[in-house]
Order: sequence, then C-alpha cells, then structure tokens
Amino acid sequence: MENRVWNPERRRMFLRLGLALLAGALLPLAFAPFGLFPLAVVSLAVLFFLWLGRDPRTAFWTGYAFGLGQFGFGVSWLYASFTLFGEAIAPVAALITAGFVAVVSLYPALAGWLLARLSARRARHALWMAPLVWVLVEWLRGWLFGGFPWLNLGASQTDSPLAGFIPVLGEYGASLMVAILAALLAWVLCRPLWRRGGIAVLGALVIGLTGLGLKSVDWTVPAGEPIRIGMAQGNIPQMRKFDPDILLFTLQRYVALTEAMPEVDLVLWPETAIPDLIQELPQFRRSLEERAERGNYVMLVGAFDEDEQGRYYNTMQGVPASLGSYAKRHLVPFGEYLPMRGALELLHGLIDVPMADLSPGPDLQPLPEVRGQQAGVSICYEAALSREIRRALPEAGFLVNASNDSWFGDSFAPYQHLQIARLRALEFGRPMARVTNTGVSAFIDEKGRLGARSLLDETTWLTAALQPMRGNTPFWVLGKWPLLLLLSLGLLLGAILSRRSSKNLNECP
Repeated sequence: MENRVWNPERRRMFLRLGLALLAGALLPLAFAPFGLFPLAVVSLAVLFFLWLGRDPRTAFWTGYAFGLGQFGFGVSWLYASFTLFGEAIAPVAALITAGFVAVVSLYPALAGWLLARLSARRARHALWMAPLVWVLVEWLRGWLFGGFPWLNLGASQTDSPLAGFIPVLGEYGASLMVAILAALLAWVLCRPLWRRGGIAVLGALVIGLTGLGLKSVDWTVPAGEPIRIGMAQGNIPQMRKFDPDILLFTLQRYVALTEAMPEVDLVLWPETAIPDLIQELPQFRRSLEERAERGNYVMLVGAFDEDEQGRYYNTMQGVPASLGSYAKRHLVPFGEYLPMRGALELLHGLIDVPMADLSPGPDLQPLPEVRGQQAGVSICYEAALSREIRRALPEAGFLVNASNDSWFGDSFAPYQHLQIARLRALEFGRPMARVTNTGVSAFIDEKGRLGARSLLDETTWLTAALQPMRGNTPFWVLGKWPLLLLLSLGLLLGAILSRRSSKNLNECP
C-alpha cells in the first residue's frame, strides 16, 4: 500500500518548506552585527526560485516558512526582553514571542500568495513581478497596525554599493534593488546557462555601479559651524532602572559623566535617563540648569512628563526649560501602551512592563534650537520609521535619537537598531547623534557613516563635533509614494499580461 505520508509529492513539499525556512534564517545575517549584506540577495533568490510556478496555497506556505526563519531568528531577542526585563515567566514570554513571529510571518506568506495569484502561475511573469510584490508587502508591514519595519531589506545595505540608492529612493528603493538582484539570481538558478549568467552579471554590475555613483553625490551641504555634542551612556541595568532605591545613584552617575566631558554646546542623556516624572524632581532640574549655565551648554535629557489632564509622556526635556521638550509620538505597543487592555488584563501578574500606560505626543512640536541650528529629535523606535524623522525636515540641521536599548539585552538587536538609525541619516542627508542607556551610542554623519561610538554595556561619555547640513535629498522631495505607485502599476500590468498569455509556463522560464 502506498505510503501517503511520505509519497514523492509530500517529500517535495517538506523539502521546499525546509529550504524556505533555512533561507529565511540566513537573511538576518545580512544585517548588523553580522554585516554579510550579499546574503540578502542570496536568501531572497532562493525564496523567489521556490515560488516560481506554484499555486497560491503552496506559495503561501512557502513564504510563511521563510518568514518563520527570518523573524524567528531575526527578532529572537524579544524573548529575552520579556523574560529578563518584563519579568514574564518563561512560558508566557515564549508564547508571546512565538505568537508575534507567527503573525509577522504572514507578510512573506501574503507576498507568495499574491504573486501566485497575479502571475497566474506563469513563472516567466512571476520572476519579474516578485520584486514588486515583495517591496509592496514590505511597505505594508511597515505601515499596518502602526508598522514593524524591522529587517527590511534596504536596511541591510548601509555599507554596500546599494546604499547610494537610499537618499534617492529611500529604504524601500534599496529593498527593490536587492529584490531585483535576487530575481536575476533566481533566473540563473532556474536554468544555469552561460548566457543567462552573463546577463545576470551585467544587470548586477549596472545596479552596483549606479549605486556607487549615487553614493558619491553630496545631496546636502554644510550649514553653519559644527556643534560640539556630548553624550552620556549611563549603563544602568534595566532590571534595576525603575527601582526607587537607585534613583539617586542613577542621577549622580549621569551628572558625573556630564562633568567629565570637555567643553560642548549640547549634552544628551538617553531615553528615560531620569526614570521618574520630571515634575517630581524640581530641585534636581534646577541644579541641572545651574550647571548648564555655568558650563555654557544646553541639555536634552530623557524623562517622563505629566500634563494637566494626568496623561503621561515619554519625553526629551530641554535644560533650560526655554529650550523646549519633545514628547514621543509613535509609541511601542506592549512596551509603552497596552492595546486590547481589557483582554491583556488576564495576564496581570505574569508580565510587568514599567510605565506601559503612556500617551503619544502631538504631531506638531517645535524643534529645539542649539547655536542657531534646529534639532530633529526622535525617541527609540521612531528612528525605524522614516515618516517620523521626516516631520522635522527640512528645518532641522541635525538629528538626535535617544534610546534605551537595554531592553534588548546582550543580543544583536542594539546593532540592528543602530543600523536603522544610519539608514535614516542616509535617507535625509542629516547627521545624527544617537545616545542610548547601555549602547550602542554613536555619532553618524550625513552619509550614514559611523564616527565615535561606544561599546555595549559600557559606562562612558562621547563627544564629537557634528556638522549641521541643509538641503534636501531626492527622497525627501519625492517621498516613497512615487515608488509605491510605480510598483502597483507594474503589478497591474503584469497581472493583465499573465491573464492574456496563451502559454502556461509553470516551469522555469
């Protein structure tokens, strides 16, 4: 009797899913701290190859397996965040992490299903439509439900020749270039003929050389004198950060780091460096203002704030107060507010995230001004969203990002976050000072290149002269909408041609 479990068709299906899972797990290696950016092309090429000529159901599950590998490995640090710092018991942390990975993996699954539907299983059409579908779904992931643009292909290319496309086409434009190269490689994998290999190499050279040429273009120009910035990395353990017993120790450490700095114009403390309401510490605030006046500098320090209606905010407070403040606009679900609070009350006692009942800041907020230059301030996860950084431009001459990456523990997430910040500097042609509690703090120039930086879990201060810039990159002028429109039109045209084709090309073209 035929073995229905291990018949040839099922074996091929399991092999396909296993290969997709492995290819997805390779993709995070293209990102920091590994930096093996060519793997982004190789990983996606394997997925495209597995999608060719498949029916929607098979393409869906193949994409889902790829997503499980991509996010199961790429955001595995979520588990440590919940267990070590959210104080969740291990089974609950594992359940939440697995559930998140299971949900976000639906995006590559959707891409596979959509590709199979639009291309009518014609591999020839699917091959050139695959990059368009991938980038559109990647954008959808960065927008839907507040957005989770982590591990977007474009972010992996900050040190590759494709980085030249970022200030022109933005993050998703760089993703498109990666996806096109992956489609060329998948085309060669279909039938490894020397002629195809030559065309693929030529196409890769054209894209790479164009990227290198764009990389040499200066889209923005210096504006005014450099600003001397000092950043304090307090390295306060996350598990004790909100302990009232060490509040005085925390404040003293940041003051000591600030006093050890050479002469600067602006001092930055990281997100929630003061783990308390700023209103509860009026005497300490006055002491900061007196120190800043004596040292002839101003400060932006992370602290919580409360308004007259009793709403709480995650803010960067100006010292002196006349400098203004910035309240974080884009809050992180589960970390800074609880969606579906009623349902999640069932988990009360199993997970505890301090200050998880914050309100978003207003859309329009005045920019702090330092030595005649305005600063575009963002807090933590906002650096992952170009739309949040864009709000401060073109007025801002430089960017400031304050974060508390200690939530990630000793994982590769802080390096991924830093790479995303570099991407934002590239997109808008503005330098950035990025200050964190436990690292990695760094100065980034307008080309996305790293300057002085700290180590992870290091108590230190950094200083550098940051050159403000003016002018606009093509990406700031055009935004992402022209690219998304062209992708949509390309898919529509491809779908029409696939339906009109008389040939049913289910095999490699």
